[in-house]
Amino acid sequence: MNRKLLRVFAGAALTIAASWAVPARAQMSEVKEKPPIYAYVSNWAIPRAQWGEMEKANGADQKILEKAMASGAIIGYGDDTALVHEVDGSTHDNWWASYSMAGLLSTLEQFYANGSATSPVLASSTKHWDEIFVSRYYNWHPGSYKGVYTRGLVYKLKADAPNDAVDTLAKNLFVPYFEKLLAEGAIHEYDIDTQAIHTASPDMFFVFFVAANGDGLDKANASLREMRKSNPMMGPAFGSMSDFSAHRDFLARTNATYK
Repeated sequence: MNRKLLRVFAGAALTIAASWAVPARAQMSEVKEKPPIYAYVSNWAIPRAQWGEMEKANGADQKILEKAMASGAIIGYGDDTALVHEVDGSTHDNWWASYSMAGLLSTLEQFYANGSATSPVLASSTKHWDEIFVSRYYNWHPGSYKGVYTRGLVYKLKADAPNDAVDTLAKNLFVPYFEKLLAEGAIHEYDIDTQAIHTASPDMFFVFFVAANGDGLDKANASLREMRKSNPMMGPAFGSMSDFSAHRDFLARTNATYK
């Protein structure tokens, strides 16, 4: 995965992986990387008076996204409205995902071609930035979901974390945790990401999941507490790899469609 090449401290990494091996495999078969999925995310800080116009603009984008999905160029798309607002953060974002960079960019070019990329509501934004993520650990329930909730978690690896730190965390912690929630219907989707185009530190990694409703968020929190109790090594193992002072959270209301 895309991240800075750091020195390996093999003994510590093996100890951490061993501490998780039994509980993780007790829940599911061995976790393996999947083919990479790329996601293009456009973040916008829209003045509050224009939020209604942003909703209309999102609706107008559906034709392009539906056509791209039908052609196989993309395998998912959606939009988010922030529920916990930051002073300098975004209020809205639009995203779509593909098995290829070509699929992402061909869809982006459609928005440039029809003029929606320069629509009045987007021109009213006070800040804008784009990101391209790549994920090899993910899963979802196919379908369309309106008014669900996305929880995002941002982490930074420590300078002495092993090269395969994200893989170790995904295989032994995140994937077993999210697969259980997915099977229970508490969430509809999850992905563990790094940036494919680095606009932030290469040591950053990102975890997103889409909860079916508010109860789904509560179930996710309860499941995490249960996991910590059953595996007391989880916290120290995670802490040995990540700089928790850089951790940030994200909560949004989401409309999403997955193939």
